[in-house]
Amino acid sequence: MVVEQGQQLWAPTQQKIDSSGLAHYMQWLRSRGVCDAADYQSLWQWSVTDLEGFWRSIWDYFEIQADGDPAQVLASRRMPGAQWFPDTRLNYAEHVFRQASAQRPAIIARCESAAVQSVSWAQLQRDVGALAAKLRRLGVVAGDTVVAYLPNVPQTVTAFLACASIGAIWSSCAPEMGVSVVLDRFQQIQPKLIFATDSYTYAGKHFDRRAVLQQVLDGLPEIEHVVHVPGPLFATDETELSWRNTLDWAQMLAEPAALQFERLPFSHPLWVVYSSGTTGLPKAMVHSHGGIVLTHLKTNRLQHDVQPGDRFMFLGSTGWIVWNLMIGSLLAGATVVLSDGNPTAPDDAALWDFIDQYEVSLFGCGAAFLNKSMKDGIRPSQGRCFEKLRAINSTGSPLPLEAYAWVYENVKNDLWLASISGGTDIASGFVACAPILPVNAGEIQCRELGVAAYAFNEQGQSVVDEVGELVITEPMPSMPVHFWNDAEGARYYDSYFDVFPGLWRHGDWIEFSERGSAVIYGRSDSTINRFGIRMGTAEIYRVVEELDAVTDSLVVDLEYLGRPSFMPLFVTLAQGEQLTQELSGRIKNAIKTRASARHVPNVVVQVAEIPRTLTGKKMEVPVRKLLLGADAAEVASPDAMANPSSIDFFIQFREQVPQA
Repeated sequence: MVVEQGQQLWAPTQQKIDSSGLAHYMQWLRSRGVCDAADYQSLWQWSVTDLEGFWRSIWDYFEIQADGDPAQVLASRRMPGAQWFPDTRLNYAEHVFRQASAQRPAIIARCESAAVQSVSWAQLQRDVGALAAKLRRLGVVAGDTVVAYLPNVPQTVTAFLACASIGAIWSSCAPEMGVSVVLDRFQQIQPKLIFATDSYTYAGKHFDRRAVLQQVLDGLPEIEHVVHVPGPLFATDETELSWRNTLDWAQMLAEPAALQFERLPFSHPLWVVYSSGTTGLPKAMVHSHGGIVLTHLKTNRLQHDVQPGDRFMFLGSTGWIVWNLMIGSLLAGATVVLSDGNPTAPDDAALWDFIDQYEVSLFGCGAAFLNKSMKDGIRPSQGRCFEKLRAINSTGSPLPLEAYAWVYENVKNDLWLASISGGTDIASGFVACAPILPVNAGEIQCRELGVAAYAFNEQGQSVVDEVGELVITEPMPSMPVHFWNDAEGARYYDSYFDVFPGLWRHGDWIEFSERGSAVIYGRSDSTINRFGIRMGTAEIYRVVEELDAVTDSLVVDLEYLGRPSFMPLFVTLAQGEQLTQELSGRIKNAIKTRASARHVPNVVVQVAEIPRTLTGKKMEVPVRKLLLGADAAEVASPDAMANPSSIDFFIQFREQVPQA
């Protein structure tokens, strides 16, 4: 199956449209005379024009439980500094447990080193109540910061919800993160207590983190207690831990207690999340209880069509914002399906077996996972029916056209395959999906409701059918309320508002069509401007990575301050392939004929690995800075990389870069 850019691959039936949460919401709006939009684009236009009317409708439609008066929706409309629902108090965890049901589990957990585990709503509520009461007895109160060094397991969800019920501020790092990465994040927020594991499992191996956690504790003297969540090594080696003031997880849950919720101001911090930290200190972004409740209800129920009883699984560690979004599906009444460890263990088809057997309804993953399954020749539909699976979300990078074709040929032909793009910055999507719209190859379906997203040219004008900067012109409740340790807001302002004052510039190249669909072309600060013509790196990757011989790629343009343009393309190749002159010519010709003759690289270079962040993003900007002469220690922290040794090749390669 060969597909072309923009080709329609799937459309919802009228029955699917009518049964969607979005259609129900639109009918609800019409019945109250609030908005009579006949299609999604009209609804989106209303949502960003009548901003206060839209967000008040979200409040009312989802029957938000709160103290106070929601009449004043937006006390201040400026960016940064918008003030949402200033006269209300609510709690994130309270809204999660509104969905408690005896008929379905709250959590299903797949762990590489253990049997599949199911946690009922009753058990989750019991454990969260017991843990929250114990935390209170330890002196944890609203406004304290509590952190976690835990994998994607049910205990992490329990700990987060217990903290949220109290009003303690949550922050987490995945246990594969190194000491410097964890300290770069947690030292900024001075946590009072940490939940930590002694080990984790990946690809059949157990990784001991006891010494790592000790170094973390040495760098965080303000931590008063360590709650130990046993990992796989502890089951076979119960060596006494040397961590200070250690409490056992089972001990923390031993005494049942009624679950109580502290209702907090709408803008009270819920969690702190971080930018990738590949260069400089990671930005510590603070999101609010109210902003996340409203946004995750809107995103999950209306954009992703998460229904009560659905099983929602999103591959990602506890250090990636997709984990937070997935947990937010509990607000919609879904069962969260966790996956810890290597998704392709014990074999490449293992996760597809699990999705089928455990009746996952909505599956999310990085585009890299779908690409890998495709390149590995996996055919998930063979021997599996995926009866309940109705949607796949792909994020992290653009999904190649070849992968669209592979999904519809080899997973399920009646499937809502949605490419989405958002960010840690807003804990949701800028451009994403809607259940009433068709799927067109290579396109993101729509802007999210309430997200005033546009493409701006260099003159600061909104453009259509033309590549421009992704700019948000109106505030959103899930924008950070502030950055930690940024009292004057200078770092927050410089991160988003220095190019177009008062408007959020996200740093992506994007193109919107007349009908509102979008194509992302990569980061604007890594954009190639070759011979006066701009091109996003994703447009080149889309062509190169569709070649069977290529498994991954990275391109940088080294034009800088008047020096001649030199553009190397780095590729990793499929097993058994070598970069011959013939293959290099094929790669260049594919770019010339399918992307742009002006963006053919000067040289194609074979590498063992493409440098990536811990969340799987290609490190274009750090590699570009490195090849332009920056010191390696300044452009990339090894502990913030998934494959730190990969940078060594580029340190050597810069000696081959032509100088001005």
